[in-house]
Amino acid sequence: MATPNELAAMRRAIAISAQGLGTTSPNPPVGCVILDRDGVPVGEGYHLRKGDHHAEVNALTAAGERAEGGTAVVTLEPCNHHGRTPPCRQALIDAKVSRVLMAVMDPTSRGEGGAAVLEHAGIEVERGVLEQEALLVLGPWLHSLRMGRPYITWAYTVGIDEDHEGQVVNELRRTHDLLIRWDGTIEECVPGGHGEDSFRVPLPPVGDDPANALRALSETGARTVLIEGSSNRLGRLLIDVVDRVIIDAPSTLPSSGATSSGGIAMETSPEGFRLTSVHPYGSFMRFEAERTIRG
Repeated sequence: MATPNELAAMRRAIAISAQGLGTTSPNPPVGCVILDRDGVPVGEGYHLRKGDHHAEVNALTAAGERAEGGTAVVTLEPCNHHGRTPPCRQALIDAKVSRVLMAVMDPTSRGEGGAAVLEHAGIEVERGVLEQEALLVLGPWLHSLRMGRPYITWAYTVGIDEDHEGQVVNELRRTHDLLIRWDGTIEECVPGGHGEDSFRVPLPPVGDDPANALRALSETGARTVLIEGSSNRLGRLLIDVVDRVIIDAPSTLPSSGATSSGGIAMETSPEGFRLTSVHPYGSFMRFEAERTIRG
């Protein structure tokens, strides 16, 4: 069982893993915290982009010799293969940690998996530690792997308020790979943020066939796509595969009880989506919903 210090370390690892959102793709956003023999945090790190050191290596570098005999707390099973960087499970073995806690198992792990190799090396391994909490960050990446396409979010404002809609997009783009503007322009959400030769921006238009559009987006290396604006043609085209909607609606109803784009109740409860969050956002109410049946 994980100790209170280890659980706190996992929550810290989850928090710092989110620093990689919008730049790690096609790799996952991962965080790691190293505890010494006494359970005291002595190093932490996260993965920023493909080609850079992984979270475990960054955390071990920060910890130095204090990692020996300690515990590595990581949000995703350490990798077990040589890619652009050496396997993280070997870095943990070489650092002589005695215990590794991981939240989510890696479905892309090669061979018997990093966890099994660690156990063969005599390191104690605990799986599934705060898994559901770690999925708050890793969920879209895993969904993209399962579906063979990016996780798609559509964000728009009920009614006409371009200034507010622009603020919303600027807020959300930091955590996504590709942005599809209302006019069809496609941009890297964090300009220059992804690793070289691992990500590219498609040239619009991507076509009017949903399957071809998805294929073009998938081939970029993107794991997450943000669509801007209720009038976005591509958003309407891909509505059947949109995974999440974020909708800002005026806090007060106009005298008619409706908006220029239809009734507020209808606009904030799209068919096929389950409301997951609602809260005030400036002079608006923000509604977030996820698709009830993945497709």
